[in-house]
Amino acid sequence: MPRDARAVAARVIADVLGGRSLSQVLPRLSAEVAPRDKALLQHLCYGTARQGPKLIALLDALLDKPLRQRDRDIQGLLLCGLYQLDYMRTPDHAAVDATVNAARALKKSWAGGVANAVLRRYLRDRDQLQAALAPAAAHAHPEWLYRLLHEQWPDHAADIIAANNEQPPMTRRVNSRVVSATDYLARLGAAGMEARPGTLSPVALTLGEPVDVAELPGFDQGMASVQDEAAQLAAALLEAGPGDRVLDACAAPGGKTCHVLECEQGLQEMVAMDIDAERLQKVDDNLQRLGLDARLSAGDGASPPPELEPGTFDRILVDAPCSATGVIRRNPDVKLLRRSDDLPGLASQQLGILRGLWPLLRPGGRLLYATCSVLAQENDQVILAFTGSETSATVATPATEWGEPTATGRQLLPSPDGPDGLFYALLDKG
Repeated sequence: MPRDARAVAARVIADVLGGRSLSQVLPRLSAEVAPRDKALLQHLCYGTARQGPKLIALLDALLDKPLRQRDRDIQGLLLCGLYQLDYMRTPDHAAVDATVNAARALKKSWAGGVANAVLRRYLRDRDQLQAALAPAAAHAHPEWLYRLLHEQWPDHAADIIAANNEQPPMTRRVNSRVVSATDYLARLGAAGMEARPGTLSPVALTLGEPVDVAELPGFDQGMASVQDEAAQLAAALLEAGPGDRVLDACAAPGGKTCHVLECEQGLQEMVAMDIDAERLQKVDDNLQRLGLDARLSAGDGASPPPELEPGTFDRILVDAPCSATGVIRRNPDVKLLRRSDDLPGLASQQLGILRGLWPLLRPGGRLLYATCSVLAQENDQVILAFTGSETSATVATPATEWGEPTATGRQLLPSPDGPDGLFYALLDKG
């Protein structure tokens, strides 16, 4: 029997508060709700996470005492209830009643009274509670990130924060091997889907309204893929040419691997490596759908498998694991999961990957370092630390004007209707 969508959302948020990501939790628990409620469940989970720091601050002010650890699901339920009152079209009385009923569905009837009292008090005192919020909480950001954004991007922080609080646009990468962007735009129009060309990538099309990928014309035939316009810039920056051997060292789920292959049909070889062997299956799925070929390799960039011989790659792409602070609008749970003390460990991991992969690059070759972070600790500081210890590495200046120039590369900043916040740096090997 299908379960109450709000009760399931409460469990999802509880798991996120406990340290698990939405991508880990939501697909599994969404199977418990009726098909008609799946969209509601996703809206509740993503919306509550997106506004999480603000909702948590409000809930802390509304509760007389903190909830017990074992009642994290009730905390999740109350956060979802607050989200409904401020960000959904559900009438106030219906949102309160639905939250109370969800407490019963969680088999914690005692929490129904708590939910009723908390939500009704919020409706009564909303203006005063909102006015008392600290600036970071009022803008739905953790304090550490709010501070860093203002320190590192003082002229852009307000726009970054606004973008982080919006739902992302849905952008497609047209497979130029199969169809032109102009023709595919016409196909979308014929299917009743409004779209506009990108401003940075010639094969980017952004849809006016999100749709299921299965509804896209020619998706199963490999005409288009899901990929933000910022990520589509990697292939052009890499400049792989005929006869090159290319390594995508952090490849899953395979978007950049496939785009490089779409752009250059004369590669000698493409190797797609990822530390997660299971996620490599997603790379293979995308390759199969698009009719492309690459050699898959499970391995850690910091200690590459011996099958990848030193000095044999002309181009290496390093899409390094990072804080994801440039793609918060797509991964709003970052606001709840990341901490400032995560940054040194991530920077150390990124530097280790660069050092592990550099010997695989031939002299005269090029490495493209990319992150979906907007923080210097993972971007410029990592590149400067690497080039400071590796004498054969030289920072190259990308021949482009998009984004913001930094000490070692270019930084795209997230904008409500534009690309995600990605960083790129080019390293040439002498």
